[in-house]
Order: sequence, then structure tokens, then C-alpha cells
Amino acid sequence: MRIDINLASQPYEDAQRFWTSWGTGLALLCLATTLLGFMATTRFINASHERKEIADMESVIARFDQEKAQAEATLNRPQNRVVRDRSRFLNEIFARKAFSWTRLFEDLERVMPAHLHVVSIHPDLSKDNNIEIKMVVGGDNSEQARDLVRKMEASKRFKDTRIDSERTREDREGAGNTDRVTFDISTLYVPSDETGAASGVN
Repeated sequence: MRIDINLASQPYEDAQRFWTSWGTGLALLCLATTLLGFMATTRFINASHERKEIADMESVIARFDQEKAQAEATLNRPQNRVVRDRSRFLNEIFARKAFSWTRLFEDLERVMPAHLHVVSIHPDLSKDNNIEIKMVVGGDNSEQARDLVRKMEASKRFKDTRIDSERTREDREGAGNTDRVTFDISTLYVPSDETGAASGVN
């Protein structure tokens, strides 16, 4: 029988296995470090590109604002006010021709809640040449008006709808007025491309 005896002063260690394990771990660590460095560099480059794009967009917007200010200054000159006023007048005429009472009431009927009705309505042109509708509606409670505002905002025909004021009916106003609450509502009207059969604003 053969017996192997270790006569060395230190216990036996498998050096090859030790260096293989450490080498593998070190390689994985280097790979992870390289990957993190690559990701950090990529993000830095992308952020630089985004900052450059934002700066370019801000520069374009600033240039447009400057051109707009120059154009407005030119139009506001005394010798150009006639042209400016005529242009606004023509835009107003075109917008009024595109307006249809029939289509407006059809669009309002689609969003008008039950027990709420229009008391008066007045279309006009805003400073941006949009059709602005100011109307008074009457009903039983304020929730009906808020429901109307929500439905108008969800519609494609109305935007920037808001309640300007709310009034509660007093008993002395007479028995003929059955509305408990009336509301002043403002909105921007976006008519469809189709032209109605009704006449324009007079």
C-alpha cells in the first residue's frame, strides 16, 4: 500500500484553481466596468445632443419672436395702420361668413345637459380672430353648468370653456323666471369645415 505524505511546511493549495477563479472574477469585473463606462459615455453624448437641440430650438423661437415683434412694429406705424385695419376687417368678414347659427345650435344641442337651456348667446371675434361665444344658460343647479363645461371641453367644437359668473334667482325677479341659477359662459367655437345653410352673424 502507498501512502502520500506532504512534507511541506505549508498546507497544499491548488494554485491553478485559485488563479483561474480570481482571473474569471477579475475579467467579469473589467467587463462590467467597461459596460458601465460605455453606458455613461453614451448617455453623456445623448444629453449633449439633446442640449444642442434645445438650444437650437430656443434660438429659432427667439428669432421668430424677434421677427414677429418687428412685423408688429411695422404694422403699427401710422402709414401702415390702414393696411393693418383693412386686413383685420377682411379676416373678420371671412370668419363671419364661415359662421353658421344653425350649426352652432346643433353643436350646442349635442353637449347640453338635461334641464339646462340657453337664455342668450352672442358670438364675436377674439383678438386672435377666433370665434368667441359668450352665452347665458339657465338651470336648476351649478352642477349642470359644470357638466356642460366638461362636455364642451370634450367636444371638438369648443375649447377654453369657462364659467365667468353665476347668479341665483331672487324671488322678487318674478314668477315668469323658472331658472334657479343662471351662468355666464365663455368659449371658443371651432366650426366644422362644412358650411351650414343658415345666415352669418349680423
